[in-house]
Amino acid sequence: MLSKVISAAVIGVDAYLVDVEVDITTRGMPYFSIVGLPDVSIKESKDRVRAAIKNLGFNFPLKQITVNLSPADLRKEGSSFDLPLAVGILASEGVISIDTLKGFIVTGELSLDGSTKPIKGSLSMAIASRKNNLHGLLLPYENADEASVVSGVSVYGIKNLMNIVEFSRSRDAFVAVSTDLSRVMETHAVYEEDFSEVRGQEHAKRAIEVAASGGHNVLMIGPPGSGKTMIAKRLASIMPPMTFDEAIETTKIHSVAGCLRDGAPIVARRPFRSPHHTISDVALIGGGHTPRPGEVSLSHNGVLFLDELPEFKRNVLEVLRQPLENGEVTVSRAVASLNYQASFMLVAAMNPCPCGYLWDTKRRCICSPSQVHRYKSRVSGPLLDRIDIHIDVPAVAYKDLSANYIAESSDQIRKRVIRARNVQLDRFKKDGIFSNGQMKNRHIRKYCHLREDAKRLLDSAMERLGLSARAYTRIMKLSRTIADLEGSDDCMAHHVSESIQYRTLDRQTI
Repeated sequence: MLSKVISAAVIGVDAYLVDVEVDITTRGMPYFSIVGLPDVSIKESKDRVRAAIKNLGFNFPLKQITVNLSPADLRKEGSSFDLPLAVGILASEGVISIDTLKGFIVTGELSLDGSTKPIKGSLSMAIASRKNNLHGLLLPYENADEASVVSGVSVYGIKNLMNIVEFSRSRDAFVAVSTDLSRVMETHAVYEEDFSEVRGQEHAKRAIEVAASGGHNVLMIGPPGSGKTMIAKRLASIMPPMTFDEAIETTKIHSVAGCLRDGAPIVARRPFRSPHHTISDVALIGGGHTPRPGEVSLSHNGVLFLDELPEFKRNVLEVLRQPLENGEVTVSRAVASLNYQASFMLVAAMNPCPCGYLWDTKRRCICSPSQVHRYKSRVSGPLLDRIDIHIDVPAVAYKDLSANYIAESSDQIRKRVIRARNVQLDRFKKDGIFSNGQMKNRHIRKYCHLREDAKRLLDSAMERLGLSARAYTRIMKLSRTIADLEGSDDCMAHHVSESIQYRTLDRQTI
């Protein structure tokens, strides 16, 4: 007897429908065959499905079982086909009424006792269900909350294979899972870190506020223990709250990668990713035999923090050029060419020299000029070209650490950031960009109007400090952001002056 169950598979971050066709016949010797480009994990599902059916008290058919995963020309992987395989076999044996399951995507991994285990990519599958006008999904109970954030789709959480049998006999006995999105977004949008915990470093905190307001990338330069990592971890807490569309985009990536936090059906906080400097280019950018999203995509709509920037391999840093420029990553492999979204703020940190104490007033640097030059040269010019702000983060004085005062909180800073971002959204609504950090030369000429005193100051700085054309472009962008923070239509002299201070490496000979 032939039965067909609708399931789904994920390529990249998007899901597509897969028909699981099960044919059982009594002719010939018993065997169990799966065709349709299954990977090893799907081939192993034969043993899991057999044990699950037997341990629930059903008879596993000792017949010829042929399973086809259609479309047969696309490779399938993962353990999410266990449940539809078991359902197809039970339906062919007359245990389950397949008509009741029409219009539902069935997906999930099975334990040997018949209970379900969570899978990856359930949000993408729910979106595919809505896109194809299906009724909904039957999937593991642990994934139900995540899938239910998609409106217009009925999601039923399944705890074991017996639930599917009961569902096919009486759907009314089951209640679809629903999620209060406003409550979830509010509950899971709370940040653990706060800028009120950062003592001193007012210059660095101001630079981070400017960066968050304009979507600018940042490089912090300072000795060990000066607070660079502490400041970077709090950047996400002052960025504008995630919109629902941003949350869905980010959750799809984290769901496919299996990085969703326990109990969180949606990513409501801006991601903060901090890979170790030993990371490979594939792990950073994404890829593999079957392409998976990398750290840059997991940072989408959030922050990617690279600590000890010169310690990263040169080829690893160079792959950052495309996502920093385009906000997406293209991964090409023999099996597929995929695009992953990767619009993030880059925050990097480095020491001024190998020992870290080049500019320290209390500790002596032991590095030679050639060592300092080689250390800084590990970061290429094209990568620095995509970083708008270079700031010094000196060691914190003891009096600042021990002072009894309450620093400005992240909520207070965020209010100013949101006001500046709203100005930019209104300004660029017809230009296809969303922040000053994304401006091209044509936007700079159109929106960055310098007053006369500001022009004279910038001309003087370009000549006396020997600033490059690259530095000029960055200074203009930063001046526009600082003016937006003040609510000024034009860029004035003190805006330009502050912007010049954020170009540390351009004011040095390296």
